[in-house]
Amino acid sequence: MPIVFLIFIVVPIIEMYILIKVGAVIGGLYTIGLVLLTALIGVSLLKKQGLSTFITAQQKMQTGQMPIKEIAEGLMLAVAGALLLTPGFVTDTVGFILLTPVLRQYIAKQVFQTWVKNAQQASFTKTTFTSNSQFYSNQDPFKQNFSDGNDKSGVIEGEFQDISDEKSDEKIEKK
Repeated sequence: MPIVFLIFIVVPIIEMYILIKVGAVIGGLYTIGLVLLTALIGVSLLKKQGLSTFITAQQKMQTGQMPIKEIAEGLMLAVAGALLLTPGFVTDTVGFILLTPVLRQYIAKQVFQTWVKNAQQASFTKTTFTSNSQFYSNQDPFKQNFSDGNDKSGVIEGEFQDISDEKSDEKIEKK
């Protein structure tokens, strides 16, 4: 929730403040022209780098490799494009940072490592420990098939008939 608040409330206020300050220094028309110029430069860079990333991803897929890095970079390029088309200098700055290949690759690596870490933590939290120190996993077929989820004792209720005594009695009698 705080990140969404920052994105939709604080960032536009900061953008308006900076646009007003820049407009007071260089003039309103020059400020509008500068915003349009950064958008045009950003879109042309985005088109070039997006095509390059797409071609690299396609080549990796043809060789049977998963283009994870390219997917992450493609997502960041999409975010960069949205930021560059949004009027303002702060969003343009972040958009140009995401268009810089070295910075984008570093950020993609960090994002990927965070995703892997979160995925590992999420899979660990799916495994629960009960109070009597028995270990249960969501992958346990007995728990899934026979338990209603409320019984953590490992006891499965049912009826049975012990036929081992009858067979052993017959074997004793035959000897």
